[in-house]
Amino acid sequence: MTAQASTTAWIVATTPIFMALLGWLILKEKLTWGQSAGIALATLGVLLVVSNGELKSIFSANFGTPGDYLIMVSAPNWAIFSALSRRGLKTHPAARMMFYVMTFGWLFSSIAFFAGGNWNEISKLSTDGWAGIIFLGIFCSGLAYIAWYDGLQKIATSQVGAFLYLEPLVAVIVAAAILAEPITWVSLVGGAVILLGVYLVNRQAT
Repeated sequence: MTAQASTTAWIVATTPIFMALLGWLILKEKLTWGQSAGIALATLGVLLVVSNGELKSIFSANFGTPGDYLIMVSAPNWAIFSALSRRGLKTHPAARMMFYVMTFGWLFSSIAFFAGGNWNEISKLSTDGWAGIIFLGIFCSGLAYIAWYDGLQKIATSQVGAFLYLEPLVAVIVAAAILAEPITWVSLVGGAVILLGVYLVNRQAT
């Protein structure tokens, strides 16, 4: 029922590509050959990191599960959300846009939550569970969304999307520092390729 990790990584890695294309189609943002090359390089870097250098393993994953379909929908959905948000940010400040997103997100998810009869699960949450929810709400949802909207307000959608490629690289570094996971040569090479791709996408278009 769930998606394989390699499949998920492959699909999520396409999100900035959708963002750049939608920014070009919907917002009429310029997409240069250099930026296109940067997107391709960053994608290659992500695939190197998540596959541990075994690129063939990416193509061996099964795309037939319901989890695969959900992940496939999430990538273009996030791209559409970002492109439309950038249009809204032309007339509304980042904090107000975030308020709208959080309010409607809370409303619709609450309806689904209570309709599913899971409301009694709230009382079973542990201290760690509540701490995780608070951390998620303040940092991952609140502050992160404000920063995301500020970025969308100042630079092109394709440039903002390119920073998503830094996520696997940051994860590797944090895992090494906190979980004592080894940093392999593949992670270093893939990270360097990611950084080069991000640089190409975000440098001034000539």
